[in-house]
Amino acid sequence: MATAERGALETVIVTGLSGAGRSTAAKCLEDLGFFVVDNLPPELVATMAELGSRSQGAVTKLAVVMDVRSRAFSTDLAGVIGELEQRELQPRILFLEASDNVLIRRFESNRRAHPLQGDGRLSDGITAERAILEGLRDLADLILDTSDRSVPQLRRAIEEAFASGGIDVPELRATVVSFGFKYGLPPDADLVVDVRFLPNPYWIPELRELTGEDAEVSDYVLSQQSAGEFLDKYVDILRIIGAGYRREGKHYLTLAVGCTGGKHRSVAISHELVKRLTNLGVRATAVHRDLGRE
Repeated sequence: MATAERGALETVIVTGLSGAGRSTAAKCLEDLGFFVVDNLPPELVATMAELGSRSQGAVTKLAVVMDVRSRAFSTDLAGVIGELEQRELQPRILFLEASDNVLIRRFESNRRAHPLQGDGRLSDGITAERAILEGLRDLADLILDTSDRSVPQLRRAIEEAFASGGIDVPELRATVVSFGFKYGLPPDADLVVDVRFLPNPYWIPELRELTGEDAEVSDYVLSQQSAGEFLDKYVDILRIIGAGYRREGKHYLTLAVGCTGGKHRSVAISHELVKRLTNLGVRATAVHRDLGRE
């Protein structure tokens, strides 16, 4: 019997902490046209991907949701990823996480036990799971922290990362997150920069109630000589980092830009960074985490 011709298969592995949103991610990927398989044993992932690649176009997108219900999970899955790469089925790995406090609240609100909790506390199960997943987190192409994300915000982040719509996908995508230091650092940021060295529009009465999305504030922030110098040099650094990401097969970069409250300077600088990254061929979007909190 002749072997079926292999077709291109887009493969995504969804993993991460229990309670961090894997089910939401699976539903979103299904809506994007992925064939989604939940809790497939690690040793069957490569077989499933191989079958999909030989389906003569019936399956072009495969998403496998993995969690610690499969024992020996992390070791086996790391091997599976290597096997897929050897077969030229390059998987992308989506890792979902959240803070311990948020995970505990979610489990308690659903009156569920953690799969690794046993006779101990919820926090014991979460700690054990973090230890198991530590190595896989380092392999992830995209890490999403869902602590402060609503379900619609999580869906939007996944859609931006995985919806191709028949358009050529850039080699690198970037999310530029503005934030206020007084509300804490974004936990899923790859790089964090502090723009509190720039003059604060808050101290100018006619700009205080405006935001970095308003032209008056943006023009004021970007007109500072130090703002232009910073942006020029930081974008040069991002060129080097982006090239390294591409060499290592990483497709996503989360940049965090912080000021005091996340209202003026960080918002204006984030928008300018998005423009400059777009000019470099990076598909970049801005997200303003703390805008509106003041």
